[in-house]
Amino acid sequence: MTMDQILENPSTVTLDTLELRVKQCARCPLSETRTNIVFGEGDSHARVVLVGEGPGEVEDQTGKPFVGPAGQKLDEVLASVGITREEVYIANVVKCRPPGNRAPTKKEMEACLPYLEAQIALINPGLIITLGNTPTQWLFPSASGITSIRGTFLPWRGGIQLLPMFHPSYLLRYPSRAKGSPKYLTWLDIKRVKKWLDE
Repeated sequence: MTMDQILENPSTVTLDTLELRVKQCARCPLSETRTNIVFGEGDSHARVVLVGEGPGEVEDQTGKPFVGPAGQKLDEVLASVGITREEVYIANVVKCRPPGNRAPTKKEMEACLPYLEAQIALINPGLIITLGNTPTQWLFPSASGITSIRGTFLPWRGGIQLLPMFHPSYLLRYPSRAKGSPKYLTWLDIKRVKKWLDE
């Protein structure tokens, strides 16, 4: 079955069978240097899906998304408004670590896009949070830079909304909590997410 068929009829596959397929993937050179694929994890019926760029070193070793320092920061951001990892689904644009934690190339993202598309189709969330420039501009090509577009609800496909936020690793580089700082703006953004969930 092709990925197009999965997207046309998501009931024919599950996240588990899709993950097995990704484990065998060799669609791009990242498959040659990975330790583990990092498929994604969380609630398979989540109303919110968070999408990052790609796995880092800790994620490559564990096979789990956002478990390194950036992942701990993400947990803090979610917890600040009472959201747990178990309530959301967390994935990345690419499922294998780019060497040296570099940004994934366009070809690598194109190779992996069908998997992310299928995950979204299977979960069918109401909101996708894109973390940083790469996933934001990949899923919403007309988006301007993350600094100007973050915190804005954007209409996406099939009634799904997309909300860009700063990547947690960016918050680690700018620890200030002063008004207007990345951390302060992220706090405003995650409160918007909480309000959306409550409504």
